[in-house]
Amino acid sequence: MGKYIARRVMQMVIVILGITIISFTIMHLAPGDPVDLLAGRTATPEQRAHIKHLYGLDKPIIIQYFAWISKVAQGDFGHSYISGRPVLTMILERLPATLILNFWAMIIIYLLAIPIGMLSALRQYSWFDYIATTVAFLVRAMPAFWFALLLVYFVGMRVEGIEIAGMSTYGINWGVQSFWTVFKDRLSYIVLPLTVLAFGGMSGITRFMRASMLDVIHQDYIRTARAKGLPEKKVITNHALRNALLPIVTLIGFELPILFGGAVIIETIFSWPGLGLLAVTAIFQRDYMVVMAFNIMGAVMTVIGMFIADMLYLVVDPRIKYD
Repeated sequence: MGKYIARRVMQMVIVILGITIISFTIMHLAPGDPVDLLAGRTATPEQRAHIKHLYGLDKPIIIQYFAWISKVAQGDFGHSYISGRPVLTMILERLPATLILNFWAMIIIYLLAIPIGMLSALRQYSWFDYIATTVAFLVRAMPAFWFALLLVYFVGMRVEGIEIAGMSTYGINWGVQSFWTVFKDRLSYIVLPLTVLAFGGMSGITRFMRASMLDVIHQDYIRTARAKGLPEKKVITNHALRNALLPIVTLIGFELPILFGGAVIIETIFSWPGLGLLAVTAIFQRDYMVVMAFNIMGAVMTVIGMFIADMLYLVVDPRIKYD
């Protein structure tokens, strides 16, 4: 186990370094230049050259990369070209809003999608299966931004008490007003973006769970368990469900970068003050330091998520060993 963990850590470091090299190169080759925003359209060539020299943008790209990655290794993600603030501070300010939204979305997705997918498989070709499959395909085919705009128009603009932008009402904070007052205020803002995220994620997980459960319940060991006279509930929960969850465990690994990365489109539509909205703004402004910080964060969360998924395999399936 120790050798496996050490080998995986080395692989994770190599993957992250490779991603940073590719991302850094693409960012600097993309059209646009932060100097255009920093200097303005009326700046003289001398002023533009001075700004480039000030930020080190006049150096070869490989020199810029090593200067940047050496600071990142020390926990310094640099300063924003646009605001001049530390990038890490900007991210930490937006992180709680993103975690709140995506954490509750993941809870709702897995609490509903797994039992719905399981029931669809156990009642294959029933009315429940047909309804769940139809709804899953419709939601999967519908773009998230379109679903969000529909909710804004038909719910947010017509139902009293449902807000369509922001995260909270100014002046309503924990410790100032009562718990229920603050809770209802936060709920009125989060209900629409949370609905979009939850429905979009549930459709895929439901189909994965249904397919996995259908594959498992037709295996020989399930028929053997039934032939021994085990109760159907025990056959499903103790034997079928644990093995059907293996593909879902893999998906959990991909959810970690989503949890910390933010839902870019949804946060932009609902003006949710999270990391997704910050990332969109940084991309349009060519704020290299902020964008690269997001790329690193996404890469780290992805490889950590895959590692956690591998470890969860040991819990779900005791036959798997990493010796």
